[in-house]
Amino acid sequence: MQEYELNVLEQYNIEVSGTRKARGAVLCDTDQGLLLLKEVKVSEKRIPALSELHEYLQSQGYIRTDRIILTKEGEYLSRAEDGSQYLLKAWFQGRECDIKKPAELLGATGNLAKLHVLMCRELAHNVTPGAHMGEEYLRHNRELKKVRRFMRSISPKGEFEAAFLDCFEQMYQWADAAVRELEASEYDRIYRESIENCRMTHGEYNYHNILMLQGDHFYRKEPCQIAVTNFEKFKRDVQAEDLYYFLRKVMEKHGWKVRLGDNMLNAYSAIRPLTKEDMEYLKVRLIYPEKFWKTANSYYHSNKAWISAKSIEKLSVAIRQTEEKKRFLEEIFSFHL
Repeated sequence: MQEYELNVLEQYNIEVSGTRKARGAVLCDTDQGLLLLKEVKVSEKRIPALSELHEYLQSQGYIRTDRIILTKEGEYLSRAEDGSQYLLKAWFQGRECDIKKPAELLGATGNLAKLHVLMCRELAHNVTPGAHMGEEYLRHNRELKKVRRFMRSISPKGEFEAAFLDCFEQMYQWADAAVRELEASEYDRIYRESIENCRMTHGEYNYHNILMLQGDHFYRKEPCQIAVTNFEKFKRDVQAEDLYYFLRKVMEKHGWKVRLGDNMLNAYSAIRPLTKEDMEYLKVRLIYPEKFWKTANSYYHSNKAWISAKSIEKLSVAIRQTEEKKRFLEEIFSFHL
């Protein structure tokens, strides 16, 4: 056990029998079961609301979340000698959701719907609202044009700049279409209602934060039990945001297979029926070329004297996946660019 781990863990009423590394954190075998120690840079003001959310979900019977363990002093955070802050959380024996297994993906999608049904409650501590999508997309579009202006001004142009400028008009059509569809939708109303009614999102619902728990069901043909972790980015927002994020992550790995995507939407809707407004929201989110914008934004804030082969590959993938997504949008949402 590292000295800093020992100093931090001594701040808790636990007996530690062993530790091991796990994705930027430390797994701890203790007399209170498996716990996870994780350095956090989240604002201290958010932690009480996070803890309250865990407690509320537990009270509603949703017990498989990584609830926070308090220090001996009753504090949410512990601190190392260098001032870094840590959360100690309940953890689970299991593995990440396997993105190659459709049955697990559908189970995780249904589980998200169950969470959303519960995550509609005003907490004593204020919960940060999510960004307004219209403002976000207009800003992204301005940034895309700024990157194009910059690239046009440089000479000679490298492989990345040439490829970006060559595809810009095509990709910007998608960005512009998303803004038009958004303006014609009911988004402003459902965003406002979501904030006012304290509908909450997980904020980072992906296969890394979904654990399939070990047990007898691994050896029988039964659905796996699911634990959900890392709620640190939770916020008040349109709950379809979580579904969009999870769906997009899965579809990018599966080449935007229409049948799988449709099955995921059905798995969610079977528990929390998707409204016309939810489907509009998902359509707008999926239309926007987010990976293209992220690649451009990363380029603009990087050292442009040397563009890695990985950046060029990311641009190529963003363009290819937009073409793959086109059929998905046509068949599921009847959207044609």
